[in-house]
Amino acid sequence: MERKEKDNASSANSSGDESSRKRERDRSSPRDKDTKEGIHLLLNIPAGVSRESVHSDQSNGSSNNENLPERRQSRRKRPRTNFQSDLPGTDKRKLLYPHTRRPYHVEYKEMDDKLANLSEDEYFSEEEKMSKQPPPPPPPVPEPPKPVEEEEVESEPEEPTVGLDGAAFSARLPADKMTSQEAACFPDIVQSPPQTQKLFLYIRNRLLQLWYENPKVQLTFENALPLIEAPYNSDGPLVMRVHTYLERHGYVNFGIYKRLKPLPAKKFGKVLVIGAGISGLAAARQLQTFGMDVTVLESRDRVGGRVATFRKGSYVADLGAMVVTGLGGNPLTIISKQVNMELHKIKQKCPLYESNGNTSGLSVLVPKEKDEMVEREFNRLLEATSFLSHQMDFNYMQTKPVSLGQALELVIKLQEKQVKEQKCRHVRKIIEMQEDMKSFQNKLIGLKDSILMLQKQYKEANEVKTPRDVTSEFVVKAKQRDLQQAVKDYEELKDKLKDLEGKVTELENNPPSDVYLSSRDRQILDWHFANLEFANATPLSTLSLKHWDQDDDFEFSGHHLTVRNGYSCVPVALSEGLDIKLYTAVRQIRYSHSGVEVVTANTKSQGGNYTYKADAVLVTLPLGVLKQSPPAVTFVPPLPDWKMAAIQRLGFGNLNKVVLCFDRIFWDQTVNLFGHVGSTTASRGELFLFWNLYRAPVLIALVAGEAAQIMENVSDDVIVGRTLAVLKGIFGNNAVPQPKETVVTRWRADPWSRGSYSYVAAGSSGNDYDLLAIPVTPAPVVPGAMPQPNNLPRVFFAGEHTIRNYPATVHGALLSGLREAGRIADQFLGPPYAVPRQTPPVAHQ
Repeated sequence: MERKEKDNASSANSSGDESSRKRERDRSSPRDKDTKEGIHLLLNIPAGVSRESVHSDQSNGSSNNENLPERRQSRRKRPRTNFQSDLPGTDKRKLLYPHTRRPYHVEYKEMDDKLANLSEDEYFSEEEKMSKQPPPPPPPVPEPPKPVEEEEVESEPEEPTVGLDGAAFSARLPADKMTSQEAACFPDIVQSPPQTQKLFLYIRNRLLQLWYENPKVQLTFENALPLIEAPYNSDGPLVMRVHTYLERHGYVNFGIYKRLKPLPAKKFGKVLVIGAGISGLAAARQLQTFGMDVTVLESRDRVGGRVATFRKGSYVADLGAMVVTGLGGNPLTIISKQVNMELHKIKQKCPLYESNGNTSGLSVLVPKEKDEMVEREFNRLLEATSFLSHQMDFNYMQTKPVSLGQALELVIKLQEKQVKEQKCRHVRKIIEMQEDMKSFQNKLIGLKDSILMLQKQYKEANEVKTPRDVTSEFVVKAKQRDLQQAVKDYEELKDKLKDLEGKVTELENNPPSDVYLSSRDRQILDWHFANLEFANATPLSTLSLKHWDQDDDFEFSGHHLTVRNGYSCVPVALSEGLDIKLYTAVRQIRYSHSGVEVVTANTKSQGGNYTYKADAVLVTLPLGVLKQSPPAVTFVPPLPDWKMAAIQRLGFGNLNKVVLCFDRIFWDQTVNLFGHVGSTTASRGELFLFWNLYRAPVLIALVAGEAAQIMENVSDDVIVGRTLAVLKGIFGNNAVPQPKETVVTRWRADPWSRGSYSYVAAGSSGNDYDLLAIPVTPAPVVPGAMPQPNNLPRVFFAGEHTIRNYPATVHGALLSGLREAGRIADQFLGPPYAVPRQTPPVAHQ
């Protein structure tokens, strides 16, 4: 279920495919340089592509797959590059999603402008400046492999670089700055000279590098210290503090690795983890490593939550999370080295099939030109909505928040209005020119009469016998001059009339389009809208216009990948060695100053309730379960109003899949994706995209948007029959056999998830992810007041819906679990990286 890649967490995500983004930013299009130009974008097709190009059907034939445009399907969002013009020889979709690396944001907050932007003179010591000797160079960073054509690379995922800078990048940290969290944990370093901060950063980056070089084995302080070059290893206590900090907060020694030190024999503090999804399992493993007593409560008969894999014989298909959205900065890069994850790059080519009403009944490929034209219009529509929101502040309408879907339809109506106005202007211009023609013709008639009269007068004057007197000669010359001028005026007016007739004919032969989008254009545009609804697991009408893509800046680099042997290999590996109670549904969570009590029920035997007691509880329930009314889990005392408000504001979407397992392959094996264009806007998300990802002949069809909810109320037989009908429409009746196995998901109806993954709903923002991550104390906390020792947080929260920068993804769920494990351990065990206390000197007697 990844959304963007969007995914899993604690039972954490559910039925989609991963993606990424976060942090507020100015999303105005580079084209929107000022209000005037922005309005032009709203009401007119930008220069470079004529409106007729969107409507004209330039080709009705099938396109070769090799020439198909590329599009990244697992989490398609805001376009990355504007189409400034139709440059010859330019692949437009590579402008959208270039294969070459681009700068990616890392997840951190700079500790302080003054400290984070030190000059070179301030940063180096006097000795270093005098000697002008740089520090010992780190191991050379291998150059990233050059981009290779997609056909040449089948399943070799790219590896992030492992130099010092690369290690920091892989950990989502700045290589040359302390983060705000590091500044808070190491106040003594912040207050020290700049060279001490440089020492800290080198030690931190070197330890990260050592971990990334071999994440299968525990990185201990004792083994790491000798590998840190002199003079950076001279301060052993500092190296130990940095090591324990990185370990405590999940930067090193996380996942599944060989331990060189045994787990602590004595346990300190007990923690209950609710949910055995990715976030819950990651947190439980960390807490166990830190020496705490951990029990995981899971209502299902398996671990993984919304990471679920169907397995039968040779058939494998992921029913929930399915995509790894890039390895650069992704913690799943480490997991993939620790676990047998068969990562396979997803080819981005995606042919679209549409029904053209031919007698054969077969669907045909959407011509490449038409596909690209409509996609450009789709991108411009998104840019226009961004301008509406971020430049014109059009985010509320009649006091209600505006959704992305509302804004898109509004822009489409504005475009339709513009088309009609242009048509009216066209007709008015023809009428005006025809009136001019009528005026010219009347003038020509008048001139013709004048010429005839002048000709008669000239003839009469010229008939006077010579010698003529001066007066008679003057009359002859005057009449001759007037006649010549009238003829000249007549010829000029005649030429003007002819020119005007040509212009009118040209206008009549080249009328503007009668519609902004033809019915065929709208169907293809709706396919792109359905793809966006898949990315966010919800209809566009529910997405926040202003904040729907607030996490886009944090997308990882690299190709999107699938796990060919099934994503469930990850939670199964993470669950090893943990105390997990399956079939254990949580009904009530009671928390007080002394601890927590969790009341559970057995979902297998329907037996009586059982109560678990602990010092703290980590809730990784999916947001859909937290939003449920009446509540599936009650909190005593109730959660604070600010927490409940955030739960209600944030959205939790739905995305379903239809898995078909065949005895043979009848589709094009060279593509991983192919699309089906629906016939109506209402059904655009119904079976709109098919995935071909596994070695066995398995297809996965996606059901997104409004169709995802509607089809949950339809029987499996009807859904499978409809899916086969779509495939037969594409490949022919005789080409499509009956499937050997079928699976239809219904994530919204699943009582343990109630949906797929979170999204920023209209009226919500990225702040709500932060609010959901804040732990809850037994008594209300006064803002700004000092923490009370007897009012420590007892209820903690993790899951994809609690991490602002990486929501709706498996990696987001994983990172949230690591975050909360560090927070819980710091509270109950104390931070091992704290500044050592100075022993006061003893006075001599």
